[in-house]
Amino acid sequence: MRFSLLQPVEFSQDVKKSRFVALAAPIASEGEAKAFLAAHRDDTANHNCWAWRLGQAYRFSDDGEPSGTAGKPILQAIDGQDLDGVAVVVTRWFGGILLGSGGLMRAYGGSAAAALRLGEKVEIIPMLTGVVVVGFADLALVKARLLALPHVSLVETFEAQGATLAVTLRLGDEDQVARLVQDLTSGRSRLVLPDEDGSPD
Repeated sequence: MRFSLLQPVEFSQDVKKSRFVALAAPIASEGEAKAFLAAHRDDTANHNCWAWRLGQAYRFSDDGEPSGTAGKPILQAIDGQDLDGVAVVVTRWFGGILLGSGGLMRAYGGSAAAALRLGEKVEIIPMLTGVVVVGFADLALVKARLLALPHVSLVETFEAQGATLAVTLRLGDEDQVARLVQDLTSGRSRLVLPDEDGSPD
């Protein structure tokens, strides 16, 4: 299972007179990640190190700290808590005492992990969208029964003979939904998924 944050969260700590402030937030796109990082960059600080993950895509930056001591530990804190769709920036004000590579990794990774632990988590439910073409005679019943299922939403488009329903459902529920549609319509309608022939692009 993968999770994301419900809302932004902040954690701060002092490590050998250096001040570390970690800010974490949910993101839905690379653009959102960049906007979050730009908005929370503090130019009075010595370093604004960050990482984000969005599915298979991820980025991180040491922002002037020795290579591998900041961005990567922040990313590892995200991955270590099974999080996705999350950006974290850890800002450091240098206090005059060098922390060394290990100390930096612990301070950046630890600040990020502490912030993420404070955040309220929400499970990410993988979804997909299929299409059901249904006649007017079956429409009301099919809509009512589909909407009674958990994690199902519909967008309908009316046509001369009935309606096309774009059905968004939880990954793994395809067989159950397909059987329901066929049973309710005595085989007149079926759920067409994106990877099937004659399906939407």
